[in-house]
Amino acid sequence: MLGKLLLAVSLVLPVVPDSLTVHVGQIDGAEYRVEVPSRWNGTLLLYSHGTYPAGYTPPIEMASRPAARSALLDRGYALAASRYRNPHGHSVPDALRDQPALVSWFSREVGRPSRVIAWGSSLGGLTSVMLGERGRFDGVLSLCGALGGAVSRSNQLLDLGFVVRTLLDPSVEVVRISDPAANEARAVSAVDSALGSALGRARLALANAVAGIPAWSRVHEPRPTEVEEAVRQAAVHDRTLARSLAWGSGRVDMETRAGGNPSWNTGVDYRRLLERSSQEELVHAAYRDAGLSLSDDLATLAAAPRVTADSAAVRWLRAFGEPSGRVRSPVVTLHALGDPTSVEHSGAYRGSDVRQLFVNRAGHCMHTAAEELVALRVLEDRISVGRWTALDTNALAGQEGPEMRVLQDWTTTPPREEIVAPGFVTHHPGHLPRP
Repeated sequence: MLGKLLLAVSLVLPVVPDSLTVHVGQIDGAEYRVEVPSRWNGTLLLYSHGTYPAGYTPPIEMASRPAARSALLDRGYALAASRYRNPHGHSVPDALRDQPALVSWFSREVGRPSRVIAWGSSLGGLTSVMLGERGRFDGVLSLCGALGGAVSRSNQLLDLGFVVRTLLDPSVEVVRISDPAANEARAVSAVDSALGSALGRARLALANAVAGIPAWSRVHEPRPTEVEEAVRQAAVHDRTLARSLAWGSGRVDMETRAGGNPSWNTGVDYRRLLERSSQEELVHAAYRDAGLSLSDDLATLAAAPRVTADSAAVRWLRAFGEPSGRVRSPVVTLHALGDPTSVEHSGAYRGSDVRQLFVNRAGHCMHTAAEELVALRVLEDRISVGRWTALDTNALAGQEGPEMRVLQDWTTTPPREEIVAPGFVTHHPGHLPRP
């Protein structure tokens, strides 16, 4: 499972005497951090982080919510995480090498765990599933990961950029971007300009609909019902999470790692993609408000020159970004219904040993620490009992203190922070419309 360690350097720093021991160091150039409570329960949680843009290198993340980290340590879990040799961009290949090496180091230097669970959020959610398919883990907890795979996600972002370029600003580049900072600025300017008119909003609604981006971004508000507000909320995702991945440095990183362009829209019928989209009715309403012909714009898209992928780059991204679905241990996934990575990604990862959990909330990875801990409880219950059991997830989340149910909506100015009620709901996601 764990491969050979070429270099391991470790420092042991007692942070709180008789309470917590922290190990920090490097394994073959990958920085790591391990936290072990004095009353360790035998379970090791291996955390994989999300996408870091170029130039952003935060302290090593041990959990997606600081409150969850504290609670887990209090409850006896050991936590481990690596920043990988290259933590930026599409870091899955680095994580698949460096995370198992950290587990091996832990077993040798700290103690052999009775249970090892791979978990992570966003790109780390995808990474954790791929770790679970390749290695010997007792369970996997995937938070807000694009589990339909990086190829599908890359194609969805290409669709967004393609419609923006074709209908709003032909100067926007979608692949092989020459100047990522300038291209991001052009794309954001096109989005902002589109929001200023009914015609622009209609075309922006179409771009987001075919890309699977929901028209809901305000974490502490219900899903909008007015057309203009719905389009504006979808555009929040365009200006933030999609900005780098569709038009900037995130896109460049992926192509550089893959050795070419791994996305295509050859043979794609955008009329059919719209028919499969959960945002179809919003698009029709926006076009009616604008007095614009949707059929004409779909015909323009159909006639526009297509983007062809480099086959070797597609193979690379499939190898380092597409789960096989062949689970080796139980998997729990957690997604918000209004996640801009599209909730259909959760439905793309199915199996008899997969339990999908959902919260009725907008935003990417907008689950609380309480909901995160309940998802872990569901997974551990399955591991212990040997089958999936019925647990009242909202009741369990409600038993956590208010500090465990705080969420900050960073898309508002200023950021809006509130204590929220547990949001678990039953949901049956549709299929991803885009391969």
